[in-house]
Amino acid sequence: MREDGILGGRDGDQRKDALPNNTRQRWLKRRERWLVVLGVLLHAVYMLSIFDIYFKSPIVHGMDPVPPRFPAPAKRLFLLVADGLRADKFFEPDSEGQFRAPFLRSVITGKGRWGVSHARPPTESRPGHVSIIAGFYEDPSAVTKGWKANPVEFDSVFNRSRHTFAFGSPDIVPIFCSALPHSTWNTYPHEFEDFASDASFLDQWSFDEFHSLLNKSNDDPKLKQLLLQDNLVFFLHLLGCDTNGHAHRPYSSIYLNNVKVVDHIAENVYNLVETYFQDNRTAYIFTADHGMSDKGSHGDGHPSNTDTPLVAWGAGVQTPKLVSGNGHFDAGFRFVDEHKHDMPTPIEWGLGSIERVDVNQADIAPLMSTLLGLPCPVNSVGNLPLGYISLSEAEEVEAAIANTKQVLNQFLRKSKLKQSNTLKFKPFKPLANYSSVLDRIEDLISSGNYEAAMELSQNLRSLSLAGLHYFQTYDWLMLMTTVTLGYIGWMICLVLHVLQSYTSLVESIYKKNQGIRLWKSNRRAYLCGMLLMGILCVLLFIENSPLLYHAYVAMTVFLWTQIFSDIQFLKAVWRSLSGSKVNFIGKLLASCAVSIFTLEFLVTSFYERKLYTWCFLIIGVVAALYIFYNIPGRPMIPFFIWVACWLLSIFTLMPAEIPDNTHLVIASGAIVILIGMAARWLDSSTRGSKYWLCILNYDKQRSRFQKLFHLQALLVGLSSGMVWLSTSHRTQKQELLTLHQLINWSLAGLSMVLPLFSPTSLLDRLSSIFLGFAPPFLLLSIGYEAVFYSALALVLMAWVLIECAVLHFSEVKNSPAYIKNVEDQVILNHDERYLQLSDMRVPLIFMVLFNVAFFGTGNFASIASFEISSVYRFITIFSPFLMAALLIFKLFIPFMLVMSAILVVGWKLVTVSAILES
Repeated sequence: MREDGILGGRDGDQRKDALPNNTRQRWLKRRERWLVVLGVLLHAVYMLSIFDIYFKSPIVHGMDPVPPRFPAPAKRLFLLVADGLRADKFFEPDSEGQFRAPFLRSVITGKGRWGVSHARPPTESRPGHVSIIAGFYEDPSAVTKGWKANPVEFDSVFNRSRHTFAFGSPDIVPIFCSALPHSTWNTYPHEFEDFASDASFLDQWSFDEFHSLLNKSNDDPKLKQLLLQDNLVFFLHLLGCDTNGHAHRPYSSIYLNNVKVVDHIAENVYNLVETYFQDNRTAYIFTADHGMSDKGSHGDGHPSNTDTPLVAWGAGVQTPKLVSGNGHFDAGFRFVDEHKHDMPTPIEWGLGSIERVDVNQADIAPLMSTLLGLPCPVNSVGNLPLGYISLSEAEEVEAAIANTKQVLNQFLRKSKLKQSNTLKFKPFKPLANYSSVLDRIEDLISSGNYEAAMELSQNLRSLSLAGLHYFQTYDWLMLMTTVTLGYIGWMICLVLHVLQSYTSLVESIYKKNQGIRLWKSNRRAYLCGMLLMGILCVLLFIENSPLLYHAYVAMTVFLWTQIFSDIQFLKAVWRSLSGSKVNFIGKLLASCAVSIFTLEFLVTSFYERKLYTWCFLIIGVVAALYIFYNIPGRPMIPFFIWVACWLLSIFTLMPAEIPDNTHLVIASGAIVILIGMAARWLDSSTRGSKYWLCILNYDKQRSRFQKLFHLQALLVGLSSGMVWLSTSHRTQKQELLTLHQLINWSLAGLSMVLPLFSPTSLLDRLSSIFLGFAPPFLLLSIGYEAVFYSALALVLMAWVLIECAVLHFSEVKNSPAYIKNVEDQVILNHDERYLQLSDMRVPLIFMVLFNVAFFGTGNFASIASFEISSVYRFITIFSPFLMAALLIFKLFIPFMLVMSAILVVGWKLVTVSAILES
């Protein structure tokens, strides 16, 4: 009997004292089926809590608009949004010293105001346009519909206008105009959004549509009359920079030339409008919804994604001012992207002498509303940027108080709704006397003390925003506590299941407590659990809480009821621990310390990928030395383990932004084939060794498909060829041929089916899975991540060899008949072994490798700022759901390798020990 079992020994006779083996096996399988169902249900329910906590709609309805009490400075407003235009690429000169936007630069220096608009993550097209046009940061619940549809309708500048004319992308314009009766709009087909071509023609299309509208008005008196009305909005969505940035990167000549195209369109719009109306009552806003990272993506909070240009001119807009030496009165203020208010203007922009007025992106909506004399959108949280508007001092205060009242109305509405549905309501105390503050502001305005009125108005607005955040997060504490307790309860339930089913604890406790039936349900615990669940659900029902709130609470109470129903077993475990030897307690504490250290290491690695480099450098040396001293005569095994670990350590030093390298991807195909050939040679050359016969679990049955390896190697080679062919043709001809697209899809689909026909021996099956997923991964790769796939596979194989070796020389000492019985019994089915304390290394190593499978070629930002060019060998026409599915599948492939390895290791923990015991 050995003493390394969890909380006890490994005496095989103990298991027979509790339940007959067949009965125990059936009970265990039935219980684990229910655990799987419960686990899937639990994670599905708790995953939905993300939407109730972080993606809850901030929109409320029922507020009255607050019209400004001054005449409108402009009759019409033109909003030009250059999708995906970075601020630095817009303002900086080109390599020849010429500025890319000469017209808009002349506006900055002679006609209007300028600055940087700071976007808030997620820096995507829909959230950016919602911030600009509706004045609030995207309704997070829209993520469930891919940022396309409106889960909750919201107010916008377009809604408040007399009429809106909009032209541009089918992904943006319909969001605001499809349900708007007083709108005229048109979009180009989705097929126009082709990443394989120069997309600047999309911008020209939008301008041509607007030009056609004006030409049409000459023959349409009703349209002519409408165009001469006030409170009109014209929206031109210019998608070219975004599409070209994704396809060719923002430093490419195509993207930079698109900046010139956008500037030329802005100039043409200005000239056309001024010639048509000739009344100097038109205001113009030029901006972008988000920027673009160097690798041609967006989504995160990097300055290249959040910093966008803003240029305003025309009716109601101030003229340029020279920089004063006084600095900013609010220099400590930070924008929504966490950038300081007084960031210096880069010297290369050449605008250091002209005053710059930065804004939050949501501030543009109240700016547009004020210029048109319209009420701010009722859901807006933007702050009116007074530095852009040319108003008298009294009108400025009136505009500011209208902005403040609009935000305050949202707070009051949210407070009323929450109070009506809460048994014990906790108000937001700082705004308890808001009405007296409003009265004080009105008195100050009446007495002409505009400066004090402005200060009070700004303070009241800031408190209103804080109150909105307070009610937006009102249920966070309850929800987070419930979900956290639920996950902790689930982990405890799994630990109890392992202790009861896969250790010797139950048998040893059963022997000591013959009169106690430890696995009998505690009826009192279930009764109390049901009573608590009922009380909590009734309280939630009274508060009109969503149905999912009931599910979160019920699931958590159920899990803890299950835990308390095993209270007798928990007490017995504690008594067993108290009576254990000091040596075992020390091992247990050391294992817990190593586990905690590993988990902390994983958490830290979220922020610092380079930790994995040191991790594998150390593991490579330690593991190689361990195998070298324990398996004498086989020096190639420790050498292989050392090289595999050190090779994988390189990739976490690589930049997260993967540079294009088609030649490296093609070479990776050859590496994959060489690894497959090496595995095949190892399998054939070691079949005479009884040691390898056990380790590799050689299958005596021949494969149903004798030429499987050759077919898989051929598919990998064809995939490498298609990488070169598809990329070179798309680069030269700026298109993806349908034939290439069909071949790529066929190669990826066929290769993933072939591992199902591979032999069941360990090495054959693993190498078949490795070769089967290589073609789709290669076709989805653009650089060094293709080599990472092979490096990860080598480390996983090294891990399998290490685990098999550890089991071999830890058990063979106790089983002299081991090698003799291997050849006859390796493929038979035997009872499982009890888990040992040393087996804790397996899940810890699995978690490290699982994280490396993701962090090896990126970081969490790459989920939002993904490399969209990875999908260009399968599709170039913009299709967000299909593209996202392909990118997620690419992330999943390394996980597939890791999961295959852990299944093999888990299987070997059972079968190798079973062979030894026989």
